Amino acid sequence: MSNISIGTTSRAPKLDDRPVAKRVGLIILATDHTTEVDFQRMVASERTGVYVTRIPYANPVTPENLMKMQPSLTAAAELILPDEPLDVVMYSCTSASVVIGDARIEAAVQAAKPGVPVVTPTAAAARGLKALGAKRISVLTPYTVETSRPMAEYFEGLDFEIDSFTCLGLSDDREMARISHDEIRAFAEEAMAPGSDALFISCTAVRAAEVVPRVEKALGKPVVSSNLATAWACLRICGDTALRPELGLLMTKPYPEG
Repeated sequence: MSNISIGTTSRAPKLDDRPVAKRVGLIILATDHTTEVDFQRMVASERTGVYVTRIPYANPVTPENLMKMQPSLTAAAELILPDEPLDVVMYSCTSASVVIGDARIEAAVQAAKPGVPVVTPTAAAARGLKALGAKRISVLTPYTVETSRPMAEYFEGLDFEIDSFTCLGLSDDREMARISHDEIRAFAEEAMAPGSDALFISCTAVRAAEVVPRVEKALGKPVVSSNLATAWACLRICGDTALRPELGLLMTKPYPEG
């Protein structure tokens, strides 16, 4: 038997209020390859922690399958640091945000985390495009036409004029995550209409955020991707106003209220 003496100190350790100052909660799909990587690169820091939970999801990407995620949202939010407040929660699915609806997603998350600001890729993208002064836009999605049509209606409903809407016709989000950076750039340049003020690249699975600066340089116009928009929204809601032009023009803009 060991002769090591084990005991406790005479005083309890002092505790910080939080391990990090700000807490960003992510609700992502079970099949998501991209959002965590993007948020670790763009959002996480010594000041800001990113905390992730996953929800059930099964391909193909159809409006019916996307809608099936709604009942899981509240339980997923409850699993992110239970009984502790978060500074913002982001639901990481662009197409589902359109199908389920921003307001219903917010209500489902706030049922578990009362009062927390809720970010969706669609709402963040719309605010980002408006922050960039865009009124006429081109859109690139990896989805089928069936899944893309509600998204076109979403942006038209927010008074954006869509000059061009291009779909890649994929129905598996795991394949969407495997589109190479060079291919994303090439399709983005093809999708941009000359008269548009900005390009929106949809889908949190697509690794577009990393190539946004290169596409902006090629086009001479602002580019917003789903993950760039949500990262920008989450940072600004957490009070991070740092200008980071190396990530794209959106990261030089303040977050509009309302």
